[in-house]
Amino acid sequence: MSVENTASSGPAPSDFIRDIVAKDLADKRYQKIVTRFPPEPNGYLHLGHAKSICLNFGLARENQGQCNLRFDDTNPTKEEVEYVDAITADVDWLIAGWADHCLGLKPKGAVPRKQSQDGRDDYHLPAVPPGTADAEPFFASDNFEALYDFAVALIRKGKAYVCDLSPKETDEYRGAPDKPGRESPWRNRSVDENLDLFQQMRAGEFPDGARSLRARIDMASPNVWLRDPLLYRIRHTAHHHAGDKWCIYPLYDYAHCLSDYIEGITHSVCTLEFEVHRPLYDWILAALELPRPLPHQYEFAKLNLSYTIFSKRRLLQLVQEKLVDGWDDPRMPTLSGARRRGIPAAAIRRLAALVGVTKYDGVTDVALFEHAIREELNGLAQRRLAVLRPLKVVLTNLAPDEIIEVDATNDPQAEHPTTRRVPFTREVLIESDDFAEVPPPKYFRLKPGGEVRLKYACIIRCEEVVKDASGTVTELRCTADLSTRSGGPNSDRKVKGTIHWVSATRAIDAEVRLYDRLFTVAEPGATEDFKQFINPHSADVIRAKLEPSLGAATTEDRFQFERIGYFNLDPKDSSAGRPVFNRTISLKDTWAKGGKP
Repeated sequence: MSVENTASSGPAPSDFIRDIVAKDLADKRYQKIVTRFPPEPNGYLHLGHAKSICLNFGLARENQGQCNLRFDDTNPTKEEVEYVDAITADVDWLIAGWADHCLGLKPKGAVPRKQSQDGRDDYHLPAVPPGTADAEPFFASDNFEALYDFAVALIRKGKAYVCDLSPKETDEYRGAPDKPGRESPWRNRSVDENLDLFQQMRAGEFPDGARSLRARIDMASPNVWLRDPLLYRIRHTAHHHAGDKWCIYPLYDYAHCLSDYIEGITHSVCTLEFEVHRPLYDWILAALELPRPLPHQYEFAKLNLSYTIFSKRRLLQLVQEKLVDGWDDPRMPTLSGARRRGIPAAAIRRLAALVGVTKYDGVTDVALFEHAIREELNGLAQRRLAVLRPLKVVLTNLAPDEIIEVDATNDPQAEHPTTRRVPFTREVLIESDDFAEVPPPKYFRLKPGGEVRLKYACIIRCEEVVKDASGTVTELRCTADLSTRSGGPNSDRKVKGTIHWVSATRAIDAEVRLYDRLFTVAEPGATEDFKQFINPHSADVIRAKLEPSLGAATTEDRFQFERIGYFNLDPKDSSAGRPVFNRTISLKDTWAKGGKP
């Protein structure tokens, strides 16, 4: 597999699905490639969904095609507008500047027209360009009238019937993989009776669960999904998008394939758990004898990451039990959490390219994702100075009011690096870990009588250690060799250690959140009691001192706090005069070799 360049150039990935698409185009099976990303709006998108987004939009991007964002919203009891809005924002963010030109939308409020004898052209809604004010995603619920007409057509063909079995009885009659099912007592109702009962279902004349519409296929099929599957159920519940017009709702398997057909989808790409559903997908399309071309379903292995949980049920549990700060908590594997944490969308696309598209399930080491994040941020992030756990250093040979402006590099990875001015004063702050009164062997940071270079400034020498009554070090008194400043006569003098610092008198205060992996074990979902593996240090909060330029930071900026890690301004909790910075990721993998921070 060739790995995709996450910019707009570079070779396209190669995998079995792309090979299929290439052959279909070569054979002129389709005039235009149209894919779709079809989430159910019952939760927030996570990194697992991102792989599907990248694949479906990638196929459209590489073949001058189109990828529709469609909400498969057929279950009104679990779906909410909040999730629709969050998913739309996440998809926009992930594909912005990469494949947003492939985003298929529909005219706002448009619905497919009634079925005609001429075929599917009356159903197809041409996409409108992204960014159009009067455009919105596709919704399966917009197809409810068409889906109802298709169901009536199946009844007329003798391929669907109204069943009076309760939900529990329906499950019992279905049998087991090694045991054939039993036919419903109502399986052989007449076409006219089924049409009448189905119309009464739509009119709301029966309570929830009293009746259902089922396909008439084969109760002895080895594939249990073909054992007269449910097509419609009664639910007297208002719908987030369709309102209170309907009290019967189509099942996912029925609505999904027909929504694909209505939208003109050519390649319906989904994860491996839907492989056993494909015969039903094909059966519904074939039973209706729809004009060609028809969509076809293809399956690939979903993304699984170590130290991560993707189960919507368990993620919801974390949110509801307030074990995290909502769906967008920066520790969550959701796309909104990643965005809030400062992870670039390009890093997620890079991960999807690195993992590739296969037919085999496996677990990807989260370290691969963390490496992708560091690779993206290394060239993107502006360098800044910050001290997380300060220790005061007094430079005794500088005047109390003296301020020296030193040049610090913003972007060392750039072809033409730029600089900024940083104030250097008599009192500076260093990391407490950068001083040891009794240093271990090969310790090259500051120690009594020792020297280090303050990055961008000069070499200092520790002359005196000041302690409080308890023996805790509270201050270091040092001298600064200003001749070792850049451009000075001794600027090339070497010392083994270089540390970062900020001015004690000019620094700004900030809350810094040191985010880390949410779980302490590689497979937290292996047991039901996954909460026992929550990392108690996944969100340490400290008060830090930052160089004054960070007071002008925006939520769009990305920073490397030198020698510490990559950070961004929290878009939710920061306010004027009260900055909150999130650690996106540390500079190095602190979990390497099986260890933990």
